[in-house]
Amino acid sequence: MRREQWVRHPALAGAFLLAACADPAPVEPPNIDLALPWTTASVADVGGSAELVAAGLAKTRANDRPLSLLVVKNGLLVVEEYFGSAVSADLHDVRSVTKSVVSALTGIVIDRGDIGHVDSPIGGFLDSLVSDLEPEKAAITIENLLTMTSGLEWDESGGFGDYSEWIRSDDHIGFLLDRPLVAEPGVRFTYNSAAVHLLGVVLEQATGMPLPEAADELLFSGMGIARSRWEPLAGGFHNGGVGLDLRPRDLARLGQLFLQRGSSAERRVLPADWVERTSAAHFDWRSNSGSLRGISYGHLWWVVPEAREPFYFAWGFGGQYVVVVPELYLVIVTTNNWRGVGEDAGRYERMTMDVLVEYMIPAFR
Repeated sequence: MRREQWVRHPALAGAFLLAACADPAPVEPPNIDLALPWTTASVADVGGSAELVAAGLAKTRANDRPLSLLVVKNGLLVVEEYFGSAVSADLHDVRSVTKSVVSALTGIVIDRGDIGHVDSPIGGFLDSLVSDLEPEKAAITIENLLTMTSGLEWDESGGFGDYSEWIRSDDHIGFLLDRPLVAEPGVRFTYNSAAVHLLGVVLEQATGMPLPEAADELLFSGMGIARSRWEPLAGGFHNGGVGLDLRPRDLARLGQLFLQRGSSAERRVLPADWVERTSAAHFDWRSNSGSLRGISYGHLWWVVPEAREPFYFAWGFGGQYVVVVPELYLVIVTTNNWRGVGEDAGRYERMTMDVLVEYMIPAFR
């Protein structure tokens, strides 16, 4: 584990006292100031199993794709490992973790009143961008985009399919909205990165700010994230589906913000009820991936409601994860080199998540 020494801040004194107690689990969830540097501690300081962590790290090193693995327990950074040539300052292209950031930003924009509510139709926000939008498509709601239930025809299986054509298009909005409706909006789950990009466009139209500017001003500034990068697309927009680069420590800040139900010390960044909505299973179906069983979907976050300790996570192509385990006051971040992984992406995702399910989460029970 790489450790840094920081001057202890009064706001973190409670976390240090808790870590020093015989029973390291806090009585209340941590509520640290996310704008401050992370405070580090050892796995033993928070009552974790150093043996399980070491075994999990050994398993991780046997995989040729990992770039980072971080664990935050009780608001303290207790594991921080980088692999290969990766270092803490690197911005990582985290693929579909972007969607979970866009979900958070949506909650803030609704809370500000720029969008009325989750059932607001998208058509009114697209009038200046799309002419002659069919009424049934204009009626697709914010909620439909948040839950991958737009009803538009799409196939992104294996991380490719329609996405590969869409990203090469010169008209990303038109490419999506020209697709036929094959299901009533709100009914059928169909994973669709372009639809989440469209949600990002709606946020831009609602706030009058480019997506990177809106994210910086409304979300990132309140949680101490000073560096990010968004993929630019044609027409002056930015890729809201998979286009964000962040540092691993800042991905941990995102997870910790959700663990703290949207607050950073005394500052409210994200509405608490939005965190609850986001992390609740929206569907009855369940799927499996390696050792992880019972996965479902919330609002641009994946959820595991029947796990021993229910948790939810942001999931990016090739093994980019931000995992939040509320009952354990635990956040885990992984990044992987996804470039060139091709159809093996699922295998590397399973290898990464298996380490978290079999070693890292149990280490902190």
